[in-house]
Amino acid sequence: MRSALFFVVVVTLAPASNAEGGDSTHQDKDWPKEWYETPRTASEMGITEYRDSPFLRGRDLPPVKDRLPDDPQVIHPYKEIGKYGGKAKITLGDSWQFFNWESALTISADMQNFLPNLARHWEVSADGRTTTIEIRRGIKWSDGYPLTSDDFIFTFDHIWLDKEYSPVPSRLILGGRAEKIDDLTFRYVFEDPNPQFVNLIAQYGNFMVDPKHYFRNWHPSFVDREELNERIKEKGFISWMAFIDAQRNARIEESAEVPTLRAYKVLSRTPTMMRYERNPYYHKIDPVGNQLPYIDAIDAEVILDNAELVTAKASTGQLDFAAFALRTQDIPILKLGERTGEIDVNVWTRLHTSDVVIQMNFNHPDQKLRELYLDVRFRRALSYAINRPEMNEIIYFGRGTPQQVSVHPTSMYYEEKFTQAYAQYEPDLSRTLLEDIGLKDVTGDGLLEYPDGSPLVITMEFLDFETPKGITMELVSSYWRAVGIDMRLKLVDRALQSARAQGGEMQMTLWHADFTSDILFPIIPRWWAPVYIGWDHTMWNDWVRFYRTNGRLGTEPPPTMRRLQDLADVMRTSVNKEQRIAAGKEILATAAENVWTFGTVGLAPHPVVISSRLKNVIPDGIWGWDNRWTLSYHPSTWYFDD
Repeated sequence: MRSALFFVVVVTLAPASNAEGGDSTHQDKDWPKEWYETPRTASEMGITEYRDSPFLRGRDLPPVKDRLPDDPQVIHPYKEIGKYGGKAKITLGDSWQFFNWESALTISADMQNFLPNLARHWEVSADGRTTTIEIRRGIKWSDGYPLTSDDFIFTFDHIWLDKEYSPVPSRLILGGRAEKIDDLTFRYVFEDPNPQFVNLIAQYGNFMVDPKHYFRNWHPSFVDREELNERIKEKGFISWMAFIDAQRNARIEESAEVPTLRAYKVLSRTPTMMRYERNPYYHKIDPVGNQLPYIDAIDAEVILDNAELVTAKASTGQLDFAAFALRTQDIPILKLGERTGEIDVNVWTRLHTSDVVIQMNFNHPDQKLRELYLDVRFRRALSYAINRPEMNEIIYFGRGTPQQVSVHPTSMYYEEKFTQAYAQYEPDLSRTLLEDIGLKDVTGDGLLEYPDGSPLVITMEFLDFETPKGITMELVSSYWRAVGIDMRLKLVDRALQSARAQGGEMQMTLWHADFTSDILFPIIPRWWAPVYIGWDHTMWNDWVRFYRTNGRLGTEPPPTMRRLQDLADVMRTSVNKEQRIAAGKEILATAAENVWTFGTVGLAPHPVVISSRLKNVIPDGIWGWDNRWTLSYHPSTWYFDD
């Protein structure tokens, strides 16, 4: 199993630096060097004694030594060894950030490598078809039940590949199966090369392992279906799939029953509050043998779609940590709150290479609109009409980067020219291109009509969440109106956004540019090639369906799009690094030349507010989905100093 046919443990995502203009993340930071390396274990550091929180005293629990793995991994805090105690006040939106999830692999702080986590060791075969994982011995679920290979295989076979639970399995796992070698070792085997499956394991890994001993009681592969249906009906759910999904995502009271590997377990769930307490079997320690986490409990208030309320609570010291719902434009009011001495406002940098990705629907049913979108002159004209430097000053205090949608500067695929293609503010050139197309102002109102004189009105539908999308689109609308384009803005809720985007009914929509790092771009180049359909995406659904079903559904894409799909396959499946880089750069170069999307301002400041009593939180990290926000900064080592 450890022959020359396998690569070694740490899989490199990108070079430490690259001559194309990219740079390694945070080399100038004072973070622990251990955050970039395979974590050492207790035996390697000579740790022989362990301690746990007084919070657990008096409970019917085994000694801490018996609750920890045989040789637990050691996590180094940002600044200092913490102390036990306290209850954190956060909102539910920040629960993923305050105690991030646990998977077989994890991501280094510079986003350059994958590191072992639940896994002690892993290997990828030379042909890219097999990924073998060996779990650390002695890790336990929060109920004390041992973590084994069966838990990973259960999720792959009975969640991801179950036709009822996952009727349309991800293309990233097609042709795959999970095989048990022994209780601690298993492998994922694919018919075709899938060498970057480890990217998915590290980034999405919490949803790749479930407690089989618990969920088998709610799955028809293990329980009589008639009996199961009765039990599910008693719970008030329409199907076993809906019940398991609600439990896996901690949306119902019964979520407290589900064992976890995370630092905290659900204690209770109500419509207004989620309560957590420390997981007595959490598998990590600090450098002196203290079982993590340091903080004992969490109260997470359920606040949905009300960023203003979260900002108000954060600025007045009512929360110990707030970040997910905060926006750049909140920084001034948050800084005012800092004067009380009760909070500290840290400013991180968002990973998004553009806070807004404006998307045209190239498959829209309106033929005239579709043909207009497919004219590269129209796309370039709209891009030239956007005053990105002005947007940077108005929205971002001059702290962002005006640019198109491209990969992150740390990426091995990065070239600065991709970010600046057709991104200059040239409104006169924009008007010339629109005139060349044949668009003209027939009515004399300053707005353009189609060449046949019919009205040209574009509706932009979007969900205003996370990044400053609303104010961005107000400015873009004014810029486009100045060159004659009548765009109407329409805010929608999440459900409507999902239904209309995936149904291909939107003329335009937007989201922010994540999937830009070497963690996710190589496996899902979602903004640059027609390979993805999602609730936040509406560019080319028919072409994606054709691609995913080998022509059974959807519409055959034009040759350029077929080429991009082929290149995406090369980037995802090739075991040759040079081939992957060449394919990725061709995808990005084609996107830059054709302006499939419009970027605005990226790499923008993001506020992270902490109470003055919360310690060991870094002042300046990278904030984004690709690196799971705080995952690499080890929130289990945060503590209270009252």
